[in-house]
Amino acid sequence: MGQSKLTGHLAVGGAYIIFGLNIVICKDIANSSVISPISLFTLRAFGASILFWTLSFFCPKEKVSNRDIFLIELASLIGLFIPQLTFLVAIKMTTAIDTSIVGTLAPIFTMFIAAIALKEPITIKKAGGVALSFAGVLFLIFNSVITNNGIDQSSPLGIVLLLVNSLSFATYLGVFRPLITRYSVVTFMKWMFVFSLLFSLPFSAQELLSVDYPAIPGKVKWEIGFLIFFATFVAYFLIPVGQKRIRPTLVSMYSYLQPFIAVIVAIISGLDNLSWQKVLAMTLVVTGVVIVNSSRAAS
Repeated sequence: MGQSKLTGHLAVGGAYIIFGLNIVICKDIANSSVISPISLFTLRAFGASILFWTLSFFCPKEKVSNRDIFLIELASLIGLFIPQLTFLVAIKMTTAIDTSIVGTLAPIFTMFIAAIALKEPITIKKAGGVALSFAGVLFLIFNSVITNNGIDQSSPLGIVLLLVNSLSFATYLGVFRPLITRYSVVTFMKWMFVFSLLFSLPFSAQELLSVDYPAIPGKVKWEIGFLIFFATFVAYFLIPVGQKRIRPTLVSMYSYLQPFIAVIVAIISGLDNLSWQKVLAMTLVVTGVVIVNSSRAAS
């Protein structure tokens, strides 16, 4: 594996480990009911915008063409605003197990979208690798102790929103790789988050002005801080680094790290235990990723 591909794998792997923790933390914030999903998204977009624009002052200047500004705006809508908002709303309406299961569809969506948009071939080897990892994640989910956070069953709307979340982010991964490769990560993401902030402000400005911030529990403040810095700024810095170096289907397959992170957190907190089933599931997922990575279409 070349140095560039290794950097891509490490970047995307790191991002999805953060996203795995993000699921646990978002559920906790949602359960606290101190702030609405759209307002939480706006805070994340605002914080990330400040961080990326500040960082851009220390980087080489890049001019973005008018056509690409429009495309970045579209990428922001499809890759940031819609996925994050639908996830934050759906997470209060679905059980943890259903959230995990629907999330496993993202690499499958990405594989087909990349085939259409980027002419990335769907080889038997690649399809087999995706299927093997998909089976491994489902095996893990059904052999883990996952609490439902007080929700007895998922609502149909919640499932639909999760499907929109997966399909929207898969579209972003599968369509916008050529645009991402034209600019540095900082330049690309500073505009992405500015546009996502502008998308969300009309829906959240009134609430954000009326929130009693001193009354928010200290734990929730720390969790919001984690979401802004790590799950938004750091993770979304790492994703384009990976997108530049490895194919969209392979990038999306790292989403299979997320249920493993949830299980690890559950094991550490005493809510679950390590078993041969989880070891087998992890082996299936890793094997599937290796198969896709070795496919000619993944290069």
